[in-house]
Amino acid sequence: MTKIEKLLKENEELKRLLVLNGIISEEKPKVTSYSFSKTSYEQLKELVDIDKNFDNDIFDSWFNSDIKLNDDVAPFLIKLLEEESFLLYDYNEEDLKMYFLSQIFNHIKFKIREKNFRFFSEENLKYVSDKFILNGTPDFFIARGLDRPQKPYFFIQEFKQEKGTTDPEYQLLAELICGAELNNWRFIKGAYIRGIQWRFMILERFEKHKYQYFVSPSFDSSKIDDLKKIYKNLIYIKNEVIEMIDRGESERG
Repeated sequence: MTKIEKLLKENEELKRLLVLNGIISEEKPKVTSYSFSKTSYEQLKELVDIDKNFDNDIFDSWFNSDIKLNDDVAPFLIKLLEEESFLLYDYNEEDLKMYFLSQIFNHIKFKIREKNFRFFSEENLKYVSDKFILNGTPDFFIARGLDRPQKPYFFIQEFKQEKGTTDPEYQLLAELICGAELNNWRFIKGAYIRGIQWRFMILERFEKHKYQYFVSPSFDSSKIDDLKKIYKNLIYIKNEVIEMIDRGESERG
């Protein structure tokens, strides 16, 4: 053993003794932080064990539920399309929220005071593990709480038409991973929007940092029949959240 190697070994032993006696703090490896809006699929694959499953049967109970829309829904959606359909694809992110999405969310009434949940927009969310951090501000998510989000249930990610942005599918995927780990849930749902096109997503968590996810066929929000289906799918989520709260927020299975 050379003098340098001996010195390094002695220093490591001294360092270990100082840590054990509380004289110095142990240096922890740096944990890298990843933003939802900038995380690519390649990065997610490096962080976690995840695969895409192309079997759409998992959406059957969601999309084919026996939910009946109230009589006022069809007139509301028809009028909304009459006023907004010619600009739906051209709206920027904030305009789409203001003129179209917020009207749908408010009509569904995603804020229920007595159940203590609502839709949040641009609120910070973070998941911290011993290997990485996922964080950011989802465009929309339903969460427990009224003044601030406490438990995320469902996410909606809009497409940001900016140079260099990642695919909204993977932005949403990062958010769902965050939500599944924070809640320790087996399943969690979301949706992402590209202009007029909506796709819904289900993430299945097998164990910590091991998942598969499913992406639905697209729905065209500029067509009344598809918009009714989107509305119905969101009503299903609202009812599911209410049921979870009523039964004590047990794990989704």
